[in-house]
Amino acid sequence: MSGRHSGQQHSHTVEGTDPQLDVGVHEPEADAGLRPVLLLHGFSSSTKLNWEDTGWLTALLEAGRRVITVDLPGHGRSGSPEDQDSYAPSRIRADLLQIAFDAGVRPLRDGDPASGLDLIGYSLGSRLAWEFGATQHELVHRMVLGGPNVSDPLADFDLVAAQRYLADGTPIGDASTAGLLKMAQMLPSNNIFALLSLVEAIKSEPFDPAEAVPHMPMLLVAGEKDERAASMPELAALGAKVGAQVEQLVLPGRNHTNAITSRAFKQGAVSFLGVQPPADSNQRGSGV
Repeated sequence: MSGRHSGQQHSHTVEGTDPQLDVGVHEPEADAGLRPVLLLHGFSSSTKLNWEDTGWLTALLEAGRRVITVDLPGHGRSGSPEDQDSYAPSRIRADLLQIAFDAGVRPLRDGDPASGLDLIGYSLGSRLAWEFGATQHELVHRMVLGGPNVSDPLADFDLVAAQRYLADGTPIGDASTAGLLKMAQMLPSNNIFALLSLVEAIKSEPFDPAEAVPHMPMLLVAGEKDERAASMPELAALGAKVGAQVEQLVLPGRNHTNAITSRAFKQGAVSFLGVQPPADSNQRGSGV
């Protein structure tokens, strides 16, 4: 892997509590002079699984991009806080904002291609990126959302059934819940009870993409066989309705699990995020 990893970044906390997030800032060997890229992984995954092992980090560093990575609570190398609030999407977004500022990210400025931030999210990371972009339009320049969904699959997760299964092996009737739990248990680095806390927090803050829509350019990407992303055109329509530039990329033969490994996905994202606004743009702080 090219580039230099500056190690875990930990400078400030939100509301005086430590979410125990593992954060990395990765420096390219040849800096392209563009804003950094923040990567947000999916449920039951991690920076290593989503972005390192699949070649994303290498591709972005080779493109001269500075990269910020973070493991969500209970995932990868991050801790598993006891307080439920640490898992709430709103709290995670606040932590992401603090992480960006600690890494030196500053609001977008006309004529400064190094200002602001680009986002790439996958699955749950796409949900978090959508909401982050909608609320931080003065900071986010462009976004790439992989495996997006107009609704959150975790919202229908049967917590009671999952807890019973973990307690005494009672079979889970809901196939989606059973599949998600099995996926979570496959990774030794996952704290299964912390992941259930995350699910509970997500259920308490339902995802409504129409409530707040990002205005910056977006690239939506999904595998052709990804049933979870069948609603991608609905998200594109929401963006277009508010005047955002929205592009869609469908990956032939790919599903929700293996779309992240697609070379076309990586190349499309690097190209999309490398586009800069016209030098005479008057849309200060708009994220365009």
